[in-house]
Amino acid sequence: MYGTLRPGAYNHDRFLAGRIGTEADAVLHGAVLHDGPGYPYVVPADGGRVVGTLLTPAPGAYGELFGLLDRLELPVGYERVAMDVVRVRDSARVSAWVFLAAPDAPLGAVIESGDWFNRP
Repeated sequence: MYGTLRPGAYNHDRFLAGRIGTEADAVLHGAVLHDGPGYPYVVPADGGRVVGTLLTPAPGAYGELFGLLDRLELPVGYERVAMDVVRVRDSARVSAWVFLAAPDAPLGAVIESGDWFNRP
């Protein structure tokens, strides 16, 4: 997660409490972060990087968690895509579901830092 669902952001506890087993800092390479209408969007782009958190569902929570995330994210302009991210603690490449901006998403300015928590 790279926006309002990251640990410390306002939607994390609201939607993810009790559904997450582990959390690890991660980076998505080959993408840029755009501001949106109160939440960010990620768009693939050569040379870009997006800072986020790799969330692993708690045992038994995978289906429930992705049902909830799909209902939350898909109607507001996201598509769920499998991509490789790099886990910061050990530089491991990990396949993860990433919510990318759909073609008609209302993209704002690029967030140059690639970090929703470090935006202007």
